[in-house]
Amino acid sequence: MEKRDEFLCGVVEGFYGRPWSMEQRRVLFQWMQRWGLNTYLYGPKDDLKHRLLWREVYSVEEEAQLKTLVCEAESKGLRFVYALSPGQDIVFSSSCDLTLLKRKLRQVAELGCQAFAILFDDIDHSMCQADTEAFSSFAHAQVSVANEIFRFLGEPPVFLFCPTEYCGSLCSPSVAKSPYLLTVGEDLLPGISVIWTGNKVISRELSADSLAEVQSVLKRPPLVWDNLHANDYDSRRVFLGPFKGRPPGLRGHLRGLLLNPNCEFEANYIPLHTLGTWHQAGKEEGKDEGDRYSPEQALSVALHDWIRELSQPLQPGRQARPTDVRSSGPTSKSKTAGSSDPQRGVQSKPPPEPSQGSGPLSSSPPRGQKPEGGEVRPAAALHSDDKSLRSENQASKTSKEKSQGRGLCAGKAPLSEAQVRMLVGLYFLPHEHGPPAQSLLQDLTWLKANCHCVSSNGNGKKVQPQKVEEWRVRAARFLAACDDIAALHGSVVNSVNRAVLYDLYPYVWDLRNTLLVAKAFVSWLEGRVLSEGSPLGSWKNCFHWCGASSGAELLGVEAEPWVFKGGLAGEVQMLLPVGTSSELFSHPPPLFPTSRLYNIRPFQHKDKVELYRMVRQLYQRIRGHQDCGFAHPDFIGDRCLGASLALCPEYSFVLEDELGVCGCAVGILDVRSFVKRCQASWLPAMRDKYPTRAHGANGHAAAKEALQCFQEDQQDYPDSLLYHFPSQLRLDAMPELVDCSVSRSLLTALLSALKANGSQGVFCEVQPTDRLRLEFLTKLGFLEILRGEARTREDVVLGRLL
Repeated sequence: MEKRDEFLCGVVEGFYGRPWSMEQRRVLFQWMQRWGLNTYLYGPKDDLKHRLLWREVYSVEEEAQLKTLVCEAESKGLRFVYALSPGQDIVFSSSCDLTLLKRKLRQVAELGCQAFAILFDDIDHSMCQADTEAFSSFAHAQVSVANEIFRFLGEPPVFLFCPTEYCGSLCSPSVAKSPYLLTVGEDLLPGISVIWTGNKVISRELSADSLAEVQSVLKRPPLVWDNLHANDYDSRRVFLGPFKGRPPGLRGHLRGLLLNPNCEFEANYIPLHTLGTWHQAGKEEGKDEGDRYSPEQALSVALHDWIRELSQPLQPGRQARPTDVRSSGPTSKSKTAGSSDPQRGVQSKPPPEPSQGSGPLSSSPPRGQKPEGGEVRPAAALHSDDKSLRSENQASKTSKEKSQGRGLCAGKAPLSEAQVRMLVGLYFLPHEHGPPAQSLLQDLTWLKANCHCVSSNGNGKKVQPQKVEEWRVRAARFLAACDDIAALHGSVVNSVNRAVLYDLYPYVWDLRNTLLVAKAFVSWLEGRVLSEGSPLGSWKNCFHWCGASSGAELLGVEAEPWVFKGGLAGEVQMLLPVGTSSELFSHPPPLFPTSRLYNIRPFQHKDKVELYRMVRQLYQRIRGHQDCGFAHPDFIGDRCLGASLALCPEYSFVLEDELGVCGCAVGILDVRSFVKRCQASWLPAMRDKYPTRAHGANGHAAAKEALQCFQEDQQDYPDSLLYHFPSQLRLDAMPELVDCSVSRSLLTALLSALKANGSQGVFCEVQPTDRLRLEFLTKLGFLEILRGEARTREDVVLGRLL
C-alpha cells in the first residue's frame, strides 16, 4: 500500500495542443527517475475523452496504450495519476452521469492505475435547475460527486480534487472568507487532496504564510499545480529558466507540487532538472533554506547537463538515428490559464511543421522534417517566381560564403556553451528576464529616451559631446547584441539536435525578426530624428513597458503574465514607433527553417548601383521582354527609385543577406513637398540625362516615353488621400528570399522611421495583377483607398494609418 503522506513531486501533462507522444513520455519518465521526481499526472486537454467527451470509455487500442503508459511509469518508480475533467457539462444530481463517471474511472483502474484526480477548474459557477434543487451550493454539488467517486474507488491513497476557485485571485471575496472554499474544507473527505496554484494562476512566488492560510481553510495541506513554466497562453513565449520562487521549506505546508511545463517538450530540460534538485533539497534537514537550494547553482548544473543533451543527434519527436546509442528527451506542452484555468489558457502555438499525430494516446510520428540535403525555398512573399535573379557578381560570392561557414547548407553542430546560456537568458521566466534580455531592453530603452542627443537638430539645444558618445557606445552594444542573437538563430537552425530545433525555432526566429527591425531603427536614429515639436505627436510617448523584470512589475501591479504579450520580443516591439501594430510582427515561421543571415540597415549612397541593378532585373522579369525604355541601363532605377534616393535618402532601407543586396524599402515622408521638389530639380535632371535628340528618331521616341513616365510617376495626388496618408512607400525584394518574413521586417523598419518623424499614414501603389504583393500588404493592414478608375493610371492604391 502506498504511503498517503509521501510528498508528491513531478509533472502535469495538462496542456492544450498536441499531446506528447508515447516516445516522449518514455523519455520524460527517464528524466523524472534520474532527477528523483515521483509523480506524473495525465490530463492533456486535447484528449477528448479526458474533457469534452469524458463520458465515453476508451477503445481497445486506447486501453492498450494507456495501460502501457501506466506500466512505463511504474517501471520507473513513478506514481501515475489519471485525471478527468467532467465539469463543463456534468449534471451533478444525475444518477446517469454519476454512473458514466464511475464506469470511466473503473475502466482506468482496471488498467492498473491507482491514483486519480477529478478537475472542476475553468467552468461556469451556475448550476442547472435540477442541481439547484438538489444541492445548497455549487461547492456542495462538486464535493458530493468527489466524495462518492473517492469511496467508489476504494479511497485510494492519492485522490486529487481541483476546485473552481483554485488560486487566491479567483476567491471571492478572499481566501479566508470564500464560501466556496469553506464548503470544500468542511465537506470534502479528509483523504482527498485539493489542488492550488498560489495567489495567482501563474504565481511568481509561493510563501509559507499564504499556503498556511489556504491550509487552514481547506483543513489539509494543498497540492500545488505550478504554472511557473507553462506557456500555452502566449504563442511568443517559452520559459527555459530554473525552478524558482518556491523555498524548499514549503514542503511542510504542501501535499505535493506538480510542475505544468512548457508546451514544447525540449524546452523543459532545465525546468524539470532544477525541479528535481529542489525536491531533493527539500528532503535535507539541518541546513538553512538558502543553503539547501540555490536556483543559480541548480541552473549551472542543469546547463552543463543540457549542453551534453543538445549534442545528441536526435530527430523531431525524440527518435534517435540508427547510429545513436541512447534516446533522450520528449516534447512537453504546458497548461495554464489565459483567463481562469490552472491547466489551460489560450491555445498553444502550432508547430513549425504540420502535426502528424492525432490520437491523444497515440505514439505520434515525428513532425515533418527539413530535408538533410539543405533548405527548401518557399515561394517569395512579393514574387511568384522562385528563380534567382541575382547579378553575376553576387552569385560568384557563393563559394566564398560557404567556405566561411555562412552558406545555406552549413554543417550541423552543437550550440556553444555561451549560446546555450544566452538562449536561457533570453527566454527565462514569466516574471523575470535573464541578463542578456535585461541588457538588451535597458539599452534600447535608454537609446529611445535619449535619441534627441543625436537628432538632426538636437531640439534646438546644445548637447554635450560626452552624451553623444555615450549614445553611440550604447547603440553599438545594442547592435552587437542583435548580431549575436542572429548568430544564435543560425546555430539553432544548424543544431545537430533537430528535436530541439523544431521546438525552439519559432521563438528564436520571432525574436530574430523583431530585432532586425529594432537594429535597423537604432541605426537609423542617429541624425535622422526631427524636432519633436510636431503637432503630429512624438513616438517617444508611445505606450511601452520593459525592464529588468517584467512589464507587470513596472506597472506596480501583480498581474498575470498573459496581460503583457510577447515576452522579450513583445517588449522590444512595444519600444518601437509602430509597436502597437501587432500585425507587423506576428506571423507564422517559414515551413522550413533557414540559417541564412539577413540584415536591414539605412541606405548608403554606395548601394545605389546594386539597387538599380536589382529593380532592373525585377522589371525585366515581370515584363517578360525588352522594351524601348531599357536603352539606358539607369532608366528603370531612375524611374522606380531615383527621385527617392536623391531627394529623401533618409527614408530608404536596404535588405541584404550573405550574398549582398536583396531588397529595399524607400519612403517619402511628405508627398506634397516631395512632388514640388521633383518638379524643381529631379525632372530637369532627367531631361538632361535623357535628351530627346540623343539617338535620332528611335532615341527621340524612347526619351519622350521616358520623360512621360517620369511625369506620370510624379503626378499630383488628391488632397483627400494626402490628408490621411501624407507618406508614400515602395517595397522591392528578390524572389529567391528563403525567409519571406524579412520582407515584412524591412517594411516595418521603414514604417517605424516614418512614424518617428510624425507621419500618421502611408500609401503605396500596386499593379492589379500583382496578387502576391496585394495579399502581402493586406495582411499588414493595408486597405484599398483609391481605385484605378479615379486616376489616370490603373495601379491600385493601398494605405494604412500609423
